Amino acid sequence: MAADSARLVLVVWWLTCLLWSSVWLAIKVGVGDVPPATFASVRLVIAVTVLLPIMAVRGVPLPRTRRDWQLVGATGVLLLGLNYAFLYWGAQYVTSGLSAVLQAVTPAFGLLFGRVLRGDERFTAWQLAGLLVGVAGVAVIFADQLHVTGGAALWGCLAVTASAVCVALGYVIVKRHGTHLSPIQLTTSQMMVGLVPLLALALTFEGNPLAARWTPRAIAALLYLALAGSVTAFWLNYWLLKRIGATRVLVMSLVEPLIAVVLGAVVLHEALPPGTLLGGAGILASTWILLAPRASAPAA
Repeated sequence: MAADSARLVLVVWWLTCLLWSSVWLAIKVGVGDVPPATFASVRLVIAVTVLLPIMAVRGVPLPRTRRDWQLVGATGVLLLGLNYAFLYWGAQYVTSGLSAVLQAVTPAFGLLFGRVLRGDERFTAWQLAGLLVGVAGVAVIFADQLHVTGGAALWGCLAVTASAVCVALGYVIVKRHGTHLSPIQLTTSQMMVGLVPLLALALTFEGNPLAARWTPRAIAALLYLALAGSVTAFWLNYWLLKRIGATRVLVMSLVEPLIAVVLGAVVLHEALPPGTLLGGAGILASTWILLAPRASAPAA
């Protein structure tokens, strides 16, 4: 039974990773026509509009205690407010490859926060080496894009890195304090909170969202992101977080760039980077090391 449960977790992990990897294509298509904060905030509006009726039909309440709202407030701002704001803004000034490499260090931040805040995110030297191999694999794939030119690009790098910090911190906090809440409670309430700063940014700096250039392809990308990315992937993420540690969930950020470049080649007919095979092998080896069961330490 335990083996079956472990296999199910692994299947869900890879399914969630595939969903997160595919959202990069939709973001790339969407922000080509619609300003980033506007696009991200409307994505959350649609997701919340879908999730609230589902909660009502299933009889699942929103969080009720002040402590729970403090939790979803803090993590909602981190994961859906600051994370999206930093990432979408920074992506305008750095290459997608450099963004992928910077995001790939998210598990390292998760390990650090897990160690400081929870005290049980213990990795062996072998697993730390696996993490470095994964980051190196991402760097190999995007080797031709690892350059920074000008002050704006430097600020863009800092913004994307700040996004990774927000994600890691948010997941570790949820793992420590929020596992008593159901995935749909966490997902919906965090989106409601994270929507507030995003929408404020959109209205302040980008104008009326309804006046944006909502082309058919932008709308299609938006719906995919809202339903597959925000509703489904977030729910699966929290399902996983109840069963494995925050750092192991965050390992997805190592695999997502590999799947994203393959999807880009298949769907958008983009050329595969020369280092895809070598870098991909490193990423897959890293994933196997980091997800392998450990007998001597708690799940990380």
